[in-house]
Parts: sequence; structure tokens; C-alpha cells
Amino acid sequence: MAFDYQKYLRVNKMPTLWCWGCGDGVILKAVVRAIEQMGWNQDDVCVVSGIGCSGRFSSYLDFNTIHTTHGRTVAYATGVKMANPDKHVICVAGDGDALAIGGNHTIHGCRRNIDIHMIVINNFIYGLTNSQTSPTTPQGMWTVSQKAGNIDPTFNACNLAIAAGASFVGREAVTDPKKLEKLLVKGFSHKGFSFMEVLSNCHINLGRKNKMVTARENLDWIDSITMGKMKFEKLNDDEKLNYLPTGVLKENTEAREYSEMYQEIQAVHQGQRATITQNDFEKKI
Repeated sequence: MAFDYQKYLRVNKMPTLWCWGCGDGVILKAVVRAIEQMGWNQDDVCVVSGIGCSGRFSSYLDFNTIHTTHGRTVAYATGVKMANPDKHVICVAGDGDALAIGGNHTIHGCRRNIDIHMIVINNFIYGLTNSQTSPTTPQGMWTVSQKAGNIDPTFNACNLAIAAGASFVGREAVTDPKKLEKLLVKGFSHKGFSFMEVLSNCHINLGRKNKMVTARENLDWIDSITMGKMKFEKLNDDEKLNYLPTGVLKENTEAREYSEMYQEIQAVHQGQRATITQNDFEKKI
């Protein structure tokens, strides 16, 4: 039986504004398939997206949605979750949105371990605004802001999330939608801050300007720089520099979730319990 995508989409907003061959459509379909597997009621889901190509996610999905300002997706998502701790909050941001102007909000979302499911769509470029260098643009690649080749060191987004304290971190690419869907289900099932990086193609504003003329060539390049976690861990340190591992990279089910701890604070101030102690937070670290 064919999957009923229209159940989850605002079809009156179609066709999308994404370029032909863009990986965002693959991610959109993987997200709704994962939500179907979770069995969530649509009224219990809120999707927050920012500015950039990924920002259109909230326009096309038929849930509670917020299309907010550049870099503020995690901030808005945090407010939604704190006010509605029983709801499922999904935050969608691009590599620039999540790691440049929004980088501070991202690391503090990870640090707090609030129950937000963050999807970072990494296409290695500021695609919507015509090819400026983003925090994940590989060194040496042409961008409109570094036409002699990017000299900035690149962020490893998942390593950043792990270091900042996210309790679930994973990475997949649009080249394998089934693995992507599986990762999303795992992340959505996790209680705490789940950080899921999805490597995607921008063959219009990254690929064709860096000798990857077609979407297929851009996707082949993504395949060439990714490797499953188990295979990756067998490489020596020098070899690891050339690849990004995929799969679940961190999963800590013992970390305390932020909105639950906040409810305990509320109980103290409402006189429902005396105080909280260090023992209440032993599993946080």
C-alpha cells in the first residue's frame, strides 16, 4: 500500500520552492514516514524552522508550525517545549541557521538536554542566499564570499553536539533514505536533546560551482566522504580525517531531561516539595 504523504502535508502550498533534485524533499518525506511510525497525533507535534531552504519545512508540514527568525529555531522550540512538555517538538535548521548565527542556541539546547528533536540539514553552503561560506563548507571549495577557495576550518556538527552535551547524536545522508528514516525514528524515540545531522546536496549553489554539475555528482561526493560508524572506527586517525561517520554516534538514556527538572523546580516554589538536592541531578552528567 502506498504511503499517504498527503495526510501530513499542506498540499495547498505545493509545489515546493526547493530546486529540482534538492535533498530537502527526501528529508521531508523521511520525517513524515518516521512520524507515522511513532504513531504521534498531528495535533501533538510542533515543527519549528528558521530561515534558509530548510526554513520552508514548517510551511509544507501539516502540524503545529512556527517559521521563525534566522538562528532562533532552538530558542523558539525551547519555549514551546517548556510551555507544553507533553508535546513532540521538532526543530529543523540548516548548517548556517544552526551553527553560525544560531550556534549559541544550539549548544545550549544540547547542554540543557531539553527534549527537542533537532534536525540539522547540512548542505555545506548558504544555499538560499547564493553560495556564501557556511560553517561546514569544506576548505578549498569556491563560495561567493571566498572565491579563491574557502580557508575557514570546518565544523564537525556532530562532534560539536557531543561535546556540548546532547544525549543523542546521529548522522545520515539523503543518499540512503531508509537509513535516514531509521535514524529519525531512533531520535524521535529518545527522551532528551536529539541532534540529527542530515547531509544533503545543494547542486545549484555548491555543486555546480565546485565541479559537481548535476545532483547525482553532488550526491556521489557526499557518498565519498561518509562511512558507517563501525567501519569508520577501524580506521587510523589520519584516515578518519577524510570521512564523516554515519549512524548513531552517541546515545545516553540516563541523562536527566530539562523540562522534567524544571517541573521539579516549579514544585519547590509551589510548596509541593521542600527542595532539590545534588542527588536529583546525579544522572545528568
